[in-house]
Amino acid sequence: MRRAAITLCAALLVLGPLASCERPMTVDQQIRGTILEMEKHIEAGERLAFMGYISEDFSGQNGAMNRDQLRAYVILQFKRYQRLQGQLLPIDVEDRGDGQAAAWFRALVTGGPGWLPESGQVFEFETYWRQDGGDWLLTAANWTPIALEEAL
Repeated sequence: MRRAAITLCAALLVLGPLASCERPMTVDQQIRGTILEMEKHIEAGERLAFMGYISEDFSGQNGAMNRDQLRAYVILQFKRYQRLQGQLLPIDVEDRGDGQAAAWFRALVTGGPGWLPESGQVFEFETYWRQDGGDWLLTAANWTPIALEEAL
């Protein structure tokens, strides 16, 4: 019994540091993860959690929308559609250094009162990010509706 305990302790001393040597996530992985988290919050109807990723100085649609206007737009969409769903198409991320990044992607967004969507639209997104501590905040975004055949 004592020999097994000593063997276990020795194994933990040798393998423990190896198990904790995770590579830090790349900027690409962090931005992709943040975008996917935002998608989950929208689909779950969690407006406040979604807005937690939006910087105070957010600018949308080439300066035509600020953070408060984006919040109002999100509320309007939640009132309009009981259920919002998104299907993200490949996300391209560019690390711009000094805690800055940009990401481009397309998304099929659908909405309706129940499990089956009543409407849908494909959008092309251009997003800009700033690292704040360990988090990435969305500082600017532009989105344009595109035809389905363009998205494929």
